[in-house]
Amino acid sequence: MKTLETERLILRAYTEEDAQGLYEYAKDPDVGPRAGWKPHESAEESREIIRTMFMPVEAWAIFLKEDGRLIGTIGLENDRHRDENSREIGYSLAKDMWGRGLMTEACREVLRFAFEELGLALVGICTAPDNERSQGVIRKCGFVYEGTIRHSYETWTGVCRDSRCYSMLREEAEELGIVDRGATDKQPSARTKSE
Repeated sequence: MKTLETERLILRAYTEEDAQGLYEYAKDPDVGPRAGWKPHESAEESREIIRTMFMPVEAWAIFLKEDGRLIGTIGLENDRHRDENSREIGYSLAKDMWGRGLMTEACREVLRFAFEELGLALVGICTAPDNERSQGVIRKCGFVYEGTIRHSYETWTGVCRDSRCYSMLREEAEELGIVDRGATDKQPSARTKSE
């Protein structure tokens, strides 16, 4: 998996040695529940999540350049609603890093990677209706609201919540300056599974 870099961040593949750093931010009760997952209870639990959830997909550990601290996670996984020409993006960020534009910066770089280097046609994202911070990142990145899927995601508490769904086409990423026009020879079409 390719290491990505922005002005303030390094995004690299997780290793099991990152378990303590993940645990330090993922134990916060204000972080995970917003995304539907429980706060981590130990570094060993974080290690198991790295091993079973992050390593099998394209998930980057986000490190702050200024001090080298692991401050978040961002990843691309199979899009549950579309074909192989799309992915779904997801992320989490340490609470003390909120409000600094860091996740928007990371998200824009992963979008660039997805469109330019993977040649994807579309990237989607879904979030809880009450997760205003995530919706702020989504708006700043320029995703387009598609609609709300009712009772579509079961949280760690067993509650089934709605998901607000957004997407971005490669052409939209070009218009927003996330992707350089003609940066890749791959120009897939955005088809849904039902086509």
